[in-house]
Amino acid sequence: MALFFIALSLLIFGYFIYGKFVENVWGINPDRKTPAVKYNDGVDFVPMPLWRIFLIQFLNIAGLGPVFGAILGAVYGPVCLLWIVFGSILAGGVHDYLSGMISVKFNGKSIIYITEKLFGKKIKLLFLIFFSLLLLLIGVVFATNPAKMLADISNTPFIYWVVAIFLYYFLATFLPVDKIIGKFYPFFAALLIVMTILTIVVLLLSKPILYPNLTFANLHPLNLNVFPMLFITVACGAISGFHATQSPIMAKCISYEKQGRIVFYGAMITEGIIALIWATLGIAFYNETGGLLNAINNLGQGGVVSEIATSLLGKFGGVLTVLSVIVLSLTSGDTAFRSLRLTIAENFNIDQKKISKRLFLSFIILFCGILLAKIDLTVLWQYFGWANQMLATFVLWVLSSYLSKKKKFFFITFLPALFMTAVCISYILQVKIGFSLAPNIANLIGILISLLSGFFFIFKITKK
Repeated sequence: MALFFIALSLLIFGYFIYGKFVENVWGINPDRKTPAVKYNDGVDFVPMPLWRIFLIQFLNIAGLGPVFGAILGAVYGPVCLLWIVFGSILAGGVHDYLSGMISVKFNGKSIIYITEKLFGKKIKLLFLIFFSLLLLLIGVVFATNPAKMLADISNTPFIYWVVAIFLYYFLATFLPVDKIIGKFYPFFAALLIVMTILTIVVLLLSKPILYPNLTFANLHPLNLNVFPMLFITVACGAISGFHATQSPIMAKCISYEKQGRIVFYGAMITEGIIALIWATLGIAFYNETGGLLNAINNLGQGGVVSEIATSLLGKFGGVLTVLSVIVLSLTSGDTAFRSLRLTIAENFNIDQKKISKRLFLSFIILFCGILLAKIDLTVLWQYFGWANQMLATFVLWVLSSYLSKKKKFFFITFLPALFMTAVCISYILQVKIGFSLAPNIANLIGILISLLSGFFFIFKITKK
């Protein structure tokens, strides 16, 4: 139990200490008007209360990652807690804060805008294509997965839920940010937080030994390597490129720059806490990693969530917990489509104040999503974890370049960029969906490429 509270304390202190350090490196201007104040259009640029923005940001970035990813990460044993804690503080929080604040600085623009300024139009175009396809894929999968879960709960046809979800997605993508997202998402976020806290509290009261085999050695029953596998498996609970697509949405809603640390860094730390809790629940409830892996294979991550919550909170509590997890998926799916609308509009100069243009663009995006939903995305989705972390890696390199150009302490993003480069290269070189190299060789190549990238950055990019 002590390890859990140590990890929890580190996350909280990380927000106050390292989060403040990152804020100082960036340098906020309390007197500078934010995009929400300068360009208030009642659609996307809308000032909202701080508590609403924080909860919306948390819900937008969370997805299923801090629950499903943390449960999968728990199969490696307590070592996954190290990545959740230090990844959230040193990598994820920095990534989210700076991708949000750079959007605030550049009038609500996305990281793609900064990419063009730093690396030119060709790199920007490649990034835009990758960025857009990833958002489209996330939107579709985060629609079909909850549709399946809702169909199972209600014993109704799957297609009904797919249609209902896409109709809702259309409204959430098209309507002003304060109509659906601003009104309901804070309460959905609160539901998730409350149910997660209740679940861990009941566990703590009933089971004082949370980690039966307390070691940071690799406990994965299949002996999968911690490096790089764990760092791809636990993404949203530590660092996730998807977050960089969501931060600009709330960057258009904050009223003061000082709110950025609470909204962007704070939401990432909160997500890390959720991941910490669910990883702990997975390890403690099944007593050992073999039992957890069997449960995942037999029930799926959704079934594991339901079994844990129902056992600890009863049937009604279990249903509420599962519903809060479904909401996680839904509210990340619709904001993926919304982010895609904003990204396309930004890069093709499509005025979103006009209802007709916003309606047309929303229709085209959702229509593409519906077509994609008819395709078996199983193989494509296998690449998502890697693609998501590749996006985070690229964003970290972009942020490092910007900080270097502005003569700021770029090591806060440079070091995480080095680490994530090694992770992503090593992963794709050794997995079956990649190049199937021997792990030792793949890891060596990944580390060498990361080091070469670092040398190139130091001696080329920083000298410009």
